[in-house]
Amino acid sequence: MNTTSGALVGKNISKTYAVKGRADAVALKDCTFHFEANKLNVVMGTSGCGKSTLAYILAGYIAPDEGNLTLDGQPAKGPIGNRLMVFQETALWPWMTVEDNVTFGPVVRGTLSRARAKARSHELLDKFGLGDFKTKYPEQLSGGMKRRAELAQALINSPDVMVLDEPFRGLDVMSRELMQEYFLRLFEDTGLTTIFITSELEEAIFLADRIYIMSDAPGRIVDVIEVDLPRPREVSCLTTERYRELKEIALKSLYGHIKTEENDFAIS
Repeated sequence: MNTTSGALVGKNISKTYAVKGRADAVALKDCTFHFEANKLNVVMGTSGCGKSTLAYILAGYIAPDEGNLTLDGQPAKGPIGNRLMVFQETALWPWMTVEDNVTFGPVVRGTLSRARAKARSHELLDKFGLGDFKTKYPEQLSGGMKRRAELAQALINSPDVMVLDEPFRGLDVMSRELMQEYFLRLFEDTGLTTIFITSELEEAIFLADRIYIMSDAPGRIVDVIEVDLPRPREVSCLTTERYRELKEIALKSLYGHIKTEENDFAIS
């Protein structure tokens, strides 16, 4: 566990996309945040509010038009090994086995020898319950198994920060709940600085140390909610009075920053 690095700070981050034949789309405007190191930071908001754009900026895949992003006080530019992303869509190459998918990145970059990458992949895949599936191909895995393989694919690089863009979207309800519990154990074991993007309130409360609420587009962080449910966290916490209180607080914040279809003002 790295206890000295991983703080991501953004100041006045803005991003606009040019749309052919239409007005430019402003995804983010003056978005300011401080994601603490070794915390599970959850960002949530409505569909189209700029969450995925923020995720891509945090991971270094796109650059903001304005503002600056720092990692532990240093400019954070480009997709480098200390920030890795798990995408909504699968990032597994279908022509490679699970083991080859996991080892490909560090071997190509030269950060691990092929032998060390193979040994490390076996450690991770065993930890993720995929030890018997090393030689399988992605099409032979369930949706939840693919997600676990992608976590191994990211963690073999020993990142300081992991960014996940709605990673459990599209899974059936049972698989999603199992992945939430699995991911929670993973975070509580490693303490890896995490930015987890979601539009699911229950998921946010169950996982987060802090929930960062985004406004409608153009997106910006409008509220931060401390989630003080104790860790290690069990699914039984979802039946507690404190969980219900946090849900009410988050709902009020979310609805307070959603524009109505009829009017261009926030609900009070």
